[in-house]
Amino acid sequence: MNKLTSLAAGMVLAFGLATGAQAQDLPAPPAQGVSKMVDRIKASGVLRVGVMNNHPWLTQNTSGGGENWSGPAWLLSKILAKELGVKVQEIPVSNETKVPALAAGQIDLSISALGVTPARLEVADFIVYSKNSTCMIGRKDNPRFAEAKTVDDLNKPDVDLVYIIGSPDEPYLRKRFPNAKVRGVTAHVDEVVAGHADSTPYNRVSALRLKHRLPEIIVLPSEDDCQNSPEQSTQVGIGMDKNNPEFLEWARSVVSVVQADLDAEEARVIAEMK
Repeated sequence: MNKLTSLAAGMVLAFGLATGAQAQDLPAPPAQGVSKMVDRIKASGVLRVGVMNNHPWLTQNTSGGGENWSGPAWLLSKILAKELGVKVQEIPVSNETKVPALAAGQIDLSISALGVTPARLEVADFIVYSKNSTCMIGRKDNPRFAEAKTVDDLNKPDVDLVYIIGSPDEPYLRKRFPNAKVRGVTAHVDEVVAGHADSTPYNRVSALRLKHRLPEIIVLPSEDDCQNSPEQSTQVGIGMDKNNPEFLEWARSVVSVVQADLDAEEARVIAEMK
């Protein structure tokens, strides 16, 4: 973890908000002496955020111009830092360290778009601002998929659904489509593209990227509805160490005010990804 901290040296950023949040009355952070976390952040002058590329919630800018990051998680971090009167400090994390770094005191917030799971709730609290889910993908020239009007229409004995062996898609598919044929494979998208399977679940964001890369692919729910798919819906948020209820309550109240701004930023990033 020492290496993780050293990577952040010199990565303190100035920031400004080009968002509707500027014109809104945001709840004031806890007063001095109320929240140890707030007092520590203000004393240090920085809000330390763990960063790792995760479209569309936190997207790294590698162009060499502009801010290093974009997406709703970055926007929310800047808003919180501004209200605290401090700057944002980026600290690189990985899949292995993005949650442990909180308990180790390496970062204040883990903003790399964490899905809220029962296991993570045992060790961290979450400032929820988005959600993730899956869509079903299939070939447009496959009548068993193309003629389906809704996801429910795939729950038929003659429909062949696949998942990657060992993935959480297996229990979802078996429960959601009890009448369909469900089997595990090593390359679920390849099976669908090759016509060896009718459909497979795919992340709602990645599904649209796949559809634009492979024009033979279509999605259920339809493209416009895929981003609001209820299938395998999971809350997405910023993680923070437990036992900081005052900061957590304040940050969540900020989200309730700026949610429209965060949604707009997520939609903007998704549109650029197509």
